[in-house]
Amino acid sequence: MSGLERINPEELSPATGFSHAVVASGGRLVFLAGQTALDGAGKVVGTTLPQQFERALANLLAALAGAGGSPADLARVTVYAVDVPGYRDCAPELGRIWRRLAGREYPAMAVVGVVRLWDEEALVELDGLAVLP
Repeated sequence: MSGLERINPEELSPATGFSHAVVASGGRLVFLAGQTALDGAGKVVGTTLPQQFERALANLLAALAGAGGSPADLARVTVYAVDVPGYRDCAPELGRIWRRLAGREYPAMAVVGVVRLWDEEALVELDGLAVLP
């Protein structure tokens, strides 16, 4: 595992599904491009936010694995959502998807509302930064 320390100060709101800060020491940085719910043929799959989130996260983790990393190496993930209220409504299910695919070591995260993504059918995109040993 990389040298990542997750920081969640008591004076901040409880960190549920993310870390307030992640300190990286040593290792190699891996910058992960934005991933949507594209399949191997470049077609968006899934019609619901949870379906697309699962595929986008799996794609992000596949890119990370290709660089020699694992979910625990993620230091930062940004989620771009075309429907932030819908994202909030789905948060419990999205959290279950995250834990199943990536575990309970949460990176620093942000959710950003966007008007649309590159592929018009895409509802969510994830990019990230990882630190490998």
